[in-house]
Amino acid sequence: MDVSFERTGERGYATVVTLPGRAPRRMDPAPGYDEDIPHDLVHYMVEAELGLAHAVYGRALAGGGSFRETVEAPGDRRRRARAQRRLNRREAALRRGHHADMATSEHFASICDIAWRRRAGARPPEGAERRHIPEEDIAKVGRVLDRLDAAAPLWRAVPVGGSLTFTWPRTTANPPR
Repeated sequence: MDVSFERTGERGYATVVTLPGRAPRRMDPAPGYDEDIPHDLVHYMVEAELGLAHAVYGRALAGGGSFRETVEAPGDRRRRARAQRRLNRREAALRRGHHADMATSEHFASICDIAWRRRAGARPPEGAERRHIPEEDIAKVGRVLDRLDAAAPLWRAVPVGGSLTFTWPRTTANPPR
């Protein structure tokens, strides 16, 4: 599965997942735009580096997640509604029994985002100064920060209309097309 982070405007981006043989699915707008490193890219690096197979991107690979199909059948609202209901049922099934990976992804995305901003000299979110990294998480956070260090300059170089693409679960970006 390819995962693209597409710069859609001066202060906006979309996250696009493309499985072989299937139409791309998008989250547009995606949450947490940042010119240094957007929120979904932090999640991607956390999940890929820590091997979280049942969080955002693992669920997308399994056909779930909050990504929406980009191909629509003109005038066929019922087909689209059925497809959306199927996707919602699939996502609900994937959530059952896999709360741990999603909670782990949220935990590490939050602390890695703050730690990376501190390390890069960027402004961390409000309240971040009170956050510390638990001792047992330091090694994992360090691994993710190394990945974010490599991805940030690539993201900053993406022009409006361009994208940065990874093949799940690789943390090295695909060559530009």
